[in-house]
Amino acid sequence: MKIVSTSYVNTHEYADPEKWLDRISFYTGLLEELAKQYQVESIEQINYEGIRKQNGVTYHFLNFKKKKLYFPFTLHRYIKNLRPDIVFVNGFVFPFQNIQLRKTLGQNVKIIVLHRAEKPFTGVKSYLQKIADRSIDGYLFVSAEFAEEWIKKGIIKSKKKIYEVIQSSSPFLPESKEVSKKILQLSGDPVFLWVGRLDKNKDPITVVKAFTRYLSIQPAARLYMIYQDDKLLTEVKDLINVDNKGGIILVGKVEHQLLQLWYNAADYFISGSHYEGSGIAVCEAMSCGCIPILTNIISFRRMTGPNKCGSLYEAGNAEHLLSVLLKTNEMNIEVERKKTLEQFNQELSFEAIAKKITKVITSINA
Repeated sequence: MKIVSTSYVNTHEYADPEKWLDRISFYTGLLEELAKQYQVESIEQINYEGIRKQNGVTYHFLNFKKKKLYFPFTLHRYIKNLRPDIVFVNGFVFPFQNIQLRKTLGQNVKIIVLHRAEKPFTGVKSYLQKIADRSIDGYLFVSAEFAEEWIKKGIIKSKKKIYEVIQSSSPFLPESKEVSKKILQLSGDPVFLWVGRLDKNKDPITVVKAFTRYLSIQPAARLYMIYQDDKLLTEVKDLINVDNKGGIILVGKVEHQLLQLWYNAADYFISGSHYEGSGIAVCEAMSCGCIPILTNIISFRRMTGPNKCGSLYEAGNAEHLLSVLLKTNEMNIEVERKKTLEQFNQELSFEAIAKKITKVITSINA
């Protein structure tokens, strides 16, 4: 059986295939795990053309020059020539393309759409999604809760098409905490880590407000903040400069490969997100045994069990986060770290996800 994965967006700023595959390692690891059982090929659109083979997967780099393909005739013919049995489409925002894909492939090929945190269209576009549903055999959602809105709006007609499967994971591995801290020269007891964009959705403001108050009770603690942009940097700095006492350290940008060291060096990972599809940074942290302190949103409830590891708090509620931080003073870090790794291995690892997708394929083909 052959699986072909595709999307309809060109990430033109990438021209190096190896860097691109590293950039999407949260997904390629899953394809490579599936390749142990199936023949797997993936269509990648960047500013490069060629074929690369990696860990059992054949990656086809196609460059159609356009940022987004609305009439992907050439791409669909290319996919058809690969003779797939299953096609994964990354994203729910391509209904017009999915309709065309079905016409090109015929009825025998199964099309599975992967939810990437998108919300239903409104207006005329929502009708297009309803029509496209006729072309889709299955939908993968991180949590079935995400699917409720799509069903309520009548976009997805049958609940039988919905499968609860996390579609991304982490290639990172747990390593010695003490060695990692020494390499990075980190201080703090305990060490907390925040990784994300400095925007309203990631909500670093709530995290900094709560942690500043926590420092007055636990002055030896440290929060290291890694971020890739500076949208709210001024606001964050203003908060930090008020009675922070050096407990919050702004790290800035870090190369992706180095994040494994940071996740292994930290005791706890904090997120302030109000909405996430899967939470790649959370997956990466948990794969290293970094104990999650997360907002109580759909994806994070699913990723943590819920209640199998870490702690959840109300998004935007600094008071609630502070109460959770205070409870960490009584936690046995090694016990909680073990719970985190067990949850990751059983539910979030590439191997665990591949097993669930295999069940989906079996069900769709039944």
